[in-house]
Amino acid sequence: MYIVCSDLEGIFTPEIWINVAEITGIEELRLTTRDISDYDVLMKKRLAILDEHNLKLADIQAVIAKMEPVEGALGFLNWLRAIVPLIIVSDTYVEFAGPLMEKLGRPTLFCNTLSLNSNGSISGYNLRQQDGKRKVALALKTLNYEVIAVGDSYNDITMLNASDHAILYCPPDNVKEEYNEFPTVYNYAELKKQLLQTMNHGDR
Repeated sequence: MYIVCSDLEGIFTPEIWINVAEITGIEELRLTTRDISDYDVLMKKRLAILDEHNLKLADIQAVIAKMEPVEGALGFLNWLRAIVPLIIVSDTYVEFAGPLMEKLGRPTLFCNTLSLNSNGSISGYNLRQQDGKRKVALALKTLNYEVIAVGDSYNDITMLNASDHAILYCPPDNVKEEYNEFPTVYNYAELKKQLLQTMNHGDR
């Protein structure tokens, strides 16, 4: 029995931090796991920038509330969930994800949480578990699922490697070149075709 584990941002939603950067004009917040492979380094940099500019959780939530999923994402998810179980595995946070999950029909989401100060500023982040994406894929395999993983960034690679079948979706050139062993697709039609091929033939 197949199950799909997919990243969220860059696949079904725009990158949250890039949208925050565009609204606030803080260019350094545009950096994502497509640019910096070490997630801890990236998040500490982000938190320092938020503190420097006195941005609070409510400021980020206001940006997220206005965001929309990628065009076609909801239709694709409805198609996918009709034929195979899906878990979205993301490095985002419970405190960020709510409005976007609502617009995507509330798919199952595994993600992280934030720590907050009394004034509403973000003091830190709490991983659900270390290397959580890889561990989700491994755990599902112990339940006798055949795991198909979909990702686009450096932080998805351990999940892709741990899965039975892996797909890169619209990766930046640097990720595509470093991990060219994975099939690459660039839109939902191509992703649908690759998923059907995998489930029908078991081809990686």
